Amino acid sequence: MTDLIDQLRAIVGAPHVLTEGDLTAYEQDWRKRERGKALAVVRPASAQQVADVVKACAAAGSSLVPQGGNTGLAVGSIPDASGTQVLLSLQRMNAVRDIDAANLTMTVEAGCILQTLQETAEKAGFLFPLSLAAEGSCTIGGNLATNAGGTQVVRYGNTRDLCLGLEVVTPQGEIWEGTSGLRKDNTGYDLRDLLIGSEGTLGVITAATMKLYPMPVARLTAWAALPSLDHAVTLLGLAHKHLGAGLTGFEVMGQFALSLVGKHMPQLRVPFLGDASAPYCALLEISDNESEEHARARFESLLETAFEDGCVTDAVVAENLTQAHQLWHIRESIPLAQAEEGLNIKHDISIAVSRIPAFVAETDALLRSEIPGVRLVNFGHLGDGNLHYNVQAPAEGDAKAFLRDEEERVNTLVYDAVEKFGGSFSAEHGVGELKVHKLEKHKSPVAMGMMRAIKRGLDPQNIMNPGRVLRVEEAS
Repeated sequence: MTDLIDQLRAIVGAPHVLTEGDLTAYEQDWRKRERGKALAVVRPASAQQVADVVKACAAAGSSLVPQGGNTGLAVGSIPDASGTQVLLSLQRMNAVRDIDAANLTMTVEAGCILQTLQETAEKAGFLFPLSLAAEGSCTIGGNLATNAGGTQVVRYGNTRDLCLGLEVVTPQGEIWEGTSGLRKDNTGYDLRDLLIGSEGTLGVITAATMKLYPMPVARLTAWAALPSLDHAVTLLGLAHKHLGAGLTGFEVMGQFALSLVGKHMPQLRVPFLGDASAPYCALLEISDNESEEHARARFESLLETAFEDGCVTDAVVAENLTQAHQLWHIRESIPLAQAEEGLNIKHDISIAVSRIPAFVAETDALLRSEIPGVRLVNFGHLGDGNLHYNVQAPAEGDAKAFLRDEEERVNTLVYDAVEKFGGSFSAEHGVGELKVHKLEKHKSPVAMGMMRAIKRGLDPQNIMNPGRVLRVEEAS
């Protein structure tokens, strides 16, 4: 492998081929569950350098693992423990190439931090609506590779819906230039949508053309106390009726999830914390392009109807953007607070909105009967049917031992229930390495066969992120 490392140094420059020192930031996953060992961390600065690196690795028979901000939650962007894989970091490729105001698009390189896209769009007078808790660290390439969702999917869709084109390096080291920014291009298979969500197993995304939107004139946020999850679904229906396309986000949070924020982040003032009459709270946002008065009137009409129908028992409306940001900060702090409480079993599931209350009631009861004292951290994007249905060890239990001893059983119980209710075990986090065996169990044989055929056809050497999404032996 010495010859390969020398080739890589010649391609990207010796300072950008890392083989020694502390490589934890590249080799350890975001949740600190696994640590791999790379042959080398290679940091290209252009699509051509990526292509040359891929060609060199293909010739040497060395597999590659593309990586953006390494904020993934399914162990899909770190090397394995063999010490033979090249970790391809896209972080140096972070330029905003172009903003086309008339076309409402922005073309950016894959290593561009999501928050940078948001801020660059705002300076140009536009909105880039993708928003995640990790937006200060994650990259747009990683968002595309996992088809990230976030808090504004209700109105703007997942990352796939925000992308008009890609630049991709194939497993053969060729560059596909597809960043034209066309909204209509019906010329064969949609390669863009195939690559988005493929988690680096079919090619390396090096740049993308993303949609921009006019900056809303008004944005209003409310926090509502709810008697039950059924009432949350009722409120969502009222929000669609009263706000229409103006409904930007609709989050739901269980009281235990919020209690962890109150416990570990007492500086955050959580509305209605501990209110026994409100086992759930909702966070709603409306965006309006007419006026703040118009938006507020629609919001007030919604809340008035919700109070009359009994699906909301109390509510607060942010008076300004600072208060709105504070409310969103509480919601986004739940994963951090849960981590402070101890290791936990995470689930990123999607179910038809109408079936979520029944799923939660049945699965809550099942888990509590199987594991007495287990604590359920239920929150997420109710507006698009995506729950982060997480399981915490009993209060006096050993969190590390709980994760070790109970994870497989808990996952089986939860994912079997998800399948029973017609849902998906991965809504926005992807499959990675963590859920490969779950994909094999819960995906139909026909779908698995089609995916294997695609993998074999595009990456016959199986050098692109092997062992992720599909098993190596099944793709080779």
